[in-house]
Amino acid sequence: MKNEKSNHNQGIQVISRAAHILRILAKNTSGLSLGGIAKEVSLPRSTVQRIIASLAEEGLVSVGATRGGIRLGPEIQTLASAVFTSPRDRFRPVLESIAKETGETVDLAVLRGDKMLFIDQVVGSQRLRTVSSIGETFPLASTANGKAALACLDEFDATRLIMAELSGTDPKDRNLSELLAEVASIRDGELARDIGEHTEGISAVGFATTDPNGEVHAISLPVPSSRFASKKATLLQAMKRARNSLHVDLR
Repeated sequence: MKNEKSNHNQGIQVISRAAHILRILAKNTSGLSLGGIAKEVSLPRSTVQRIIASLAEEGLVSVGATRGGIRLGPEIQTLASAVFTSPRDRFRPVLESIAKETGETVDLAVLRGDKMLFIDQVVGSQRLRTVSSIGETFPLASTANGKAALACLDEFDATRLIMAELSGTDPKDRNLSELLAEVASIRDGELARDIGEHTEGISAVGFATTDPNGEVHAISLPVPSSRFASKKATLLQAMKRARNSLHVDLR
């Protein structure tokens, strides 16, 4: 039993060391020598050499003839491509879960420049529902998905985009300081809201997340305002649960 436990611990240690080496090579794309890697990971050169040999056999590293010729191998790209599926595939189960729980339509949009681009939707089961067209764009400062996306940006970029959008509207309609305060509250954990701001008669809640590629995607739940108030608690709970599960998945 003691032998088995010892072998198990040694196996875990080797995996941990191999992962550390792969991360170091990912940061040094021009390549490193055995000595350079050993120094970076604080391991004996002989230990690093054995690990590199095993990784090379699996195609996870490439060993060149020149000094500093150890780099990530072609198999890394294959593994990476399996992780980065299309946004629609990645977010679709979340959209479907929200739609099933609430009976309402759920939208997916991505931040493109100074607009939100609508890329997917799961239509709700309600007879009176909101439906948009794929490819349609939405403003940032007056929509739930737009405000949520702004909260994913740093304060400077968010302010710049809001000011640019407000410059084309009646200043009496929107207040910069109020919008910045609203975005700050979303950044602190509140769901984004649009209570008839973008389209009269439609209210929405939403949240956004930044994926590993740095793209900002937002999920929003637009509901006829006549139904929004009575379902507000249910809608907020469903969206918070979805946000929590999605953030865990994307870490």
